Formats: sequence, C-alpha cells, structure tokens
Amino acid sequence: MDIKQAALDYHALPRPGKIAIELTKPAETALDLSLAYSPGVAEPVRAIADNPEDAYRYTGKGNLVAVISNGSAILGLGNLGALASKPVMEGKALLFKRFAGVDAIDIEVESESPQAFIDTVKRIACTFGGINLEDIKAPECFEIECRLIEACDIPVFHDDQHGTAIVTAAAMLNALEIANKNIAEAKLVCLGAGSAAIACVKLLLTCGFRSENILMLDSQGVIHSGRNDLNQYKAMFAVETDCRTLDDAIEGADAFLGVSGANLLSPEQLAKMAVNPIVFACANPDPEICPELAKAARPDVIMATGRSDYPNQVNNVLGFPFIFRGALDVRAARINEDMKMAAVQAIRALAKESVPASVISAYDGVELTFGPDYIIPKPMDPRLLGAVSAAVARAAVDSGVARAGYPEHYPLNSIADI
Repeated sequence: MDIKQAALDYHALPRPGKIAIELTKPAETALDLSLAYSPGVAEPVRAIADNPEDAYRYTGKGNLVAVISNGSAILGLGNLGALASKPVMEGKALLFKRFAGVDAIDIEVESESPQAFIDTVKRIACTFGGINLEDIKAPECFEIECRLIEACDIPVFHDDQHGTAIVTAAAMLNALEIANKNIAEAKLVCLGAGSAAIACVKLLLTCGFRSENILMLDSQGVIHSGRNDLNQYKAMFAVETDCRTLDDAIEGADAFLGVSGANLLSPEQLAKMAVNPIVFACANPDPEICPELAKAARPDVIMATGRSDYPNQVNNVLGFPFIFRGALDVRAARINEDMKMAAVQAIRALAKESVPASVISAYDGVELTFGPDYIIPKPMDPRLLGAVSAAVARAAVDSGVARAGYPEHYPLNSIADI
C-alpha cells in the first residue's frame, strides 16, 4: 500500500475532512423551527442571562471542547503554520468523539505572539466546556497554558505536555514494578527537553522518582548546573554531575525516556544500562532505537514506543478523551494534579486486569497479559472510558474543583451511557 496516497485519499474522499456538525433536535416542522430559533430561542437566552450556569442546561457547552493550535510545533514536522495544523486538530476532534463521545471543534489561530494567542482564546472560551491546546512550541506553550488556566473558568489542558506525561507515567510505574525496581532509587535518563519531556519528568517526580537520580539532555547534552544557556524551564532539571553526553549519562541507568528523535540511542549505549533496563523510545514515527535492535542488544529490556505496530504503545489517546470526559461531567473548573494522578493510577491498574476477548480480537488474537510486553492498556480497550473518566471525575469532586456532583450514571460502560 502507498501509505502517503492512502492518507491523502482518507482525508479527501468521499468528503473532505474528518468531522462534521450533527443536529441533536428535530427540525422538520414549523413548530420545531420556532422552538429552535425565533421566537422560542429567546427563553434559554433569558435564562442564561439570569444564570450563566444554565448554559450547561440549554446548550451543548458542557460536552464541547475546543482543540486549538497555532501550528508552531505540528507533530514532528515543526512550525508549518496554523492552517497546516488543521488536519491534526480535526484528527484530535475525531478521537474525542470516537473514544469518549465528546464533541470537539478545531480552531486554528494565526498568532504572532503568545499574547495574541492568549487573548484570542480568552475571548472565545465561554463557548466551550474545555480547551485542549495542541502543537504549540516550547517554551511559549508553558506561558500560554499557565495564563489561560488562570484566565478561564473551564479546563485548559495542553495535551502534548500532560496527556503524554500521564500515559508515560502509568506505563513507567508498571515497567518499574515488572522490572522489580524501586522508584526512589531508580536512575532515569530523559533524552529531550521540550514540552513533553519536561511534563513527563515533572509528573514522574510526583510519582516518586528523585531529582538527583534524573539526567535530562537537550541538543547541547546533559542539563547540568554548570550551564548558563538554560531557560527557566530547563534550569529546574539542572543537577550537579560530571556527565556531559548521552554516552556518559546512560551508564548504569535503570530507565531511558526518549522524547527526541530517531535513532539517537545506540545498541552499545543500551548495553551499558542496568539489569532489566526500561526503554521508552517515543519519538514518532521512528523511535530513538527500534525494538528489534534493542532486544538484540539487551534481551532483558522492557520496551515501549509511540507506535501501534509494536507492543507497549505510549499513546495519548489512552488519556485525553477520558480525562476531559470526567472533567466535563462534573463541570470541573480545571484539570489539577489530583485529577492527573487519578488518571495515571486508573490507566496503570487497568493493565493488570484480565483483557476482554474483544480487545484481544482487535489485536489479531495476540495474548495480552500484564508483563514486559503488556505494561499499558491498548487504545481500543473500551474499559478505559469507564475507568479513567470515573477516576478523574471523582478526583475533581474530592479536590474541590467540580461544580457538579459525581454523576449517578458513573462509571460509564460505553459511549451510549453518556
């Protein structure tokens, strides 16, 4: 198959794009139209003017997420502009609907500065129940997200940061357990220092890694306390060390997290790692080391990638649809650290449960049992909806950011329950 042409045909035929608008009310009679628009629409308008919370009762706000980008960091393709990001944002909207029944609309913002982007998003935020930021380059993405969280009364979530971190942390905790490694003693090397890498390491610290046991590398090498070229986000990971290169850092490491580029970890470097090494080579489409090379160099490796054609795919779709589902269903004002950790633990726990036959069938009958080749659930596992959304919703209620109670119909068994 010519995958490039197949991808173009998929997006173009039989109708351009991947999402559309559907009606949720009848519009067949004169009465229908008088209720949908004038004069009937005046009644919910008055109700919302008197009580803004009624927008959740009379409009689709409560199940509507904006997927917003400026196109400054599209996948691994770089800064190709807002319009070029539209297929990715439409794809994100497709995933929201397919996996969690969330209505999502893509919005591409041509902005010359973080301030312009922030101002634009703030002005339209009242339309939505949540905002998913996507494909915004570092370090601007940190300021943009932080300021929008403070300015908006709905969840604002940069999935490239936190979605990646949540799924990575769930998989890493399980890998450490399988490898019989103590998180407080484990040595981690992170290759990459962009938004995803920084968010991953911050969450792994929350999970129990110790900062003195983590070495992060950017394009200039190890981030250490002697460097004077670090921005404020990288500087928080600077440590006292004699290590300067990946070759230095990887010696005796228990875990490697790659959020960088293709073929940057050699078999010789992998061979230097501790017993039962954990390697998350998450660069897409080509990982930092391919699993075949990794297994040949270290048969005891526990390996994960970002790809669907290998075991242990670290994929954001395990997280963001269900995180937003839970947040929306309790009208959370934000997605806080308690909610993120609840998602981590829910995803982690699901991997230890018996896998339904339907999931095994969806993956060509391959046996899926908690162990080195199954440290994290598969994206097509329908139980993610109930497990993760319920955990997030409960954490939102318990931590005080929910404006509605824990839903009576939880946990969800399928999208039909929504």
